[in-house]
Amino acid sequence: MAKAKLLSTLLASGIALLASTGAAAETLKIGTEGAYPPFNYYTADGQLAGFDIEIGKALCANMKIECEFVAQDWDGIIPALLAGKYDVILASMFITDERKKQVSFSAPYQASAMTFVVDKNSGIKDVSPAAMKGMIIGAQSSTTQAEYLLAQYPDSEIRLYPTQDAVNLDLASGRIDAQAGDIMPMTDWINSEDGSCCQKAGNLITDRTYVGDGVGMALRKEDEELLKRLNQALENIIADGTYKKINDEFFSINLLTLQ
Repeated sequence: MAKAKLLSTLLASGIALLASTGAAAETLKIGTEGAYPPFNYYTADGQLAGFDIEIGKALCANMKIECEFVAQDWDGIIPALLAGKYDVILASMFITDERKKQVSFSAPYQASAMTFVVDKNSGIKDVSPAAMKGMIIGAQSSTTQAEYLLAQYPDSEIRLYPTQDAVNLDLASGRIDAQAGDIMPMTDWINSEDGSCCQKAGNLITDRTYVGDGVGMALRKEDEELLKRLNQALENIIADGTYKKINDEFFSINLLTLQ
């Protein structure tokens, strides 16, 4: 009787453990910034929203798993992934060789380019390093645009900010002469009321050293199976039109081609 009771207890414990493990495996924790509209941001009622969030939800739906979104400051977004705070970063991150030293990337889910933005009344048209000598140029810290400015504009004052919104505010307020940023958030901002002061300047920045191979999801290098599943889900939502539907909710051009 005692042996039977012990066996029953062990079986029950095993079933509970399997159920618990199964439940955990069916929830994907997605890290995002929450401060990069229209890709990821908080709504007035405190909910994460944006293109990245909707893509994440679509991927989870295709994989038939639950999503849990976790907000993380940009400066710590890769360290938090490596520490196990979440399973994948979905935050409009450029796929660069430098980042590949730390993480694996999915297939691109956006094309990538950067642009300068200046005040409409500044008269700035030439944004070459020589023309921008002595000027103050802003960018979000720990980004590829920050790396680009620090490397290519040694004679300008490069001012770095914790969030993109902070850069935008200082440009609109006249505290900096220009900023460099990702093409789509910059386009979205200058078309908004807050960014109506400003316009794009110069040619698109497409140097692969800084814009990489597009925008991808970042994962820990050991999570090879999850990477395969996410790539397949991305392929599926592009093929079935889900990606385009989400794209068209936020943008007037196709993010896969920037056309």
